[in-house]
Amino acid sequence: MELNVDATAARHAQAQPAAPSISASMALLFAVACGLAVANVYYAQPLLDTLAATFGIRPATVGIVITITQVGYGLGLLLVVPLGDLIDRRRLIVGQSLLSVIALLCVALAPSAAILLPAMAAVGVLAVVTQVLVAYAAIMAPPGERGRVVGIVTSGIIVGILLARAVSGTLSDLFGWRSVYLVSAAATLVVAGLLWKALPRNVRPAVRIPYPQLIRSVFMLFVEEPVLRIRAVLAMLIFMAITMLLTPMVLPLTEPPFSLSHTQVGLFGLAGAAGALGAARAGRQADRGRAQRTTGIGLTVMLLSWALIALLPWSIWAMVIGVVTIDFGLQSVHVSNQSLIYRVRPEAQSRLTAGYMIFYSIGSATGSIASTMLYAHGGWNSVCLAGAVTSGVALAFWAATRHLTPPDSTA
Repeated sequence: MELNVDATAARHAQAQPAAPSISASMALLFAVACGLAVANVYYAQPLLDTLAATFGIRPATVGIVITITQVGYGLGLLLVVPLGDLIDRRRLIVGQSLLSVIALLCVALAPSAAILLPAMAAVGVLAVVTQVLVAYAAIMAPPGERGRVVGIVTSGIIVGILLARAVSGTLSDLFGWRSVYLVSAAATLVVAGLLWKALPRNVRPAVRIPYPQLIRSVFMLFVEEPVLRIRAVLAMLIFMAITMLLTPMVLPLTEPPFSLSHTQVGLFGLAGAAGALGAARAGRQADRGRAQRTTGIGLTVMLLSWALIALLPWSIWAMVIGVVTIDFGLQSVHVSNQSLIYRVRPEAQSRLTAGYMIFYSIGSATGSIASTMLYAHGGWNSVCLAGAVTSGVALAFWAATRHLTPPDSTA
């Protein structure tokens, strides 16, 4: 019976009015909202040393703060994002945003690690509003422009991730780390109001099935769709690699000989702004039927970037270039992945997003905790070696599975 869930959903979708087309201003609002939401997951990265000191967490295990946020994000992907195919997306998006305000306030006011960690998990669960917005944007975009629109929204996510580190470091140095989450709570409240006014009203969802069956159908999509399986594994590997870089990066940069402040570390992360260019270009290439070629180039760039990143003890500028190139490669692959999977089941965009991003969350959580442990025991070289191996596995996996992707979904 469950194998027929999406066929039934497709018939419902055909009988319903199409979602309104997405305008340029709406795409920009989506990008801003996505950037703000995803930033909540990354504010803690340049603050790990401060959080360790504040809450008495050992440096070797402080990566648990990032990991538990990613675990929460993974749970949200499975349990919340699929609701975009079932209930009114406007209410879902605004409701998540308002609950995020509460979770952020809990983090800002946390008196102990016992309160901080569950609050961070809640922040992760609710930050998946980003993926509800991405899926919604993909639904609203005309098929021939879907890659471009997804690229625009994803660019907002990239900028949000990068600005998260800069804003987090600066606010922490000026007003203390708790101010980071207080400011984010206020900004999220404002964006929630803008979304409530701007999002289309009374757009009926595409499916009418019970919630448990909706969640089970996420796993059925993995059984039925090889594109989703392949691209989800790639997502897990590339985000594991990038998180191995970004999570422990604050540790060597705040130690001699660099001794950078949190503000400087946050600004250092802006070197990856080129990733936004990679996302936009990858979206256009996917619309032209070149997603596979873009994927191969992006994975190769990620692998080669580790040679530059490994030079950090001798050259901070080599590290800057490495951050630029690895983020460019990652976003090229990520947008190509999304462009391909969104072509598979138009009526199941939210569930496709959930399935794909669950693997992203697994990779990010694994990379976070593994990288801080590797740094504590083997230093920066061990982190770079692990990252390079992970990137190499991703490239080899793509090469081995390229022929398994259906011809109508590839370049």
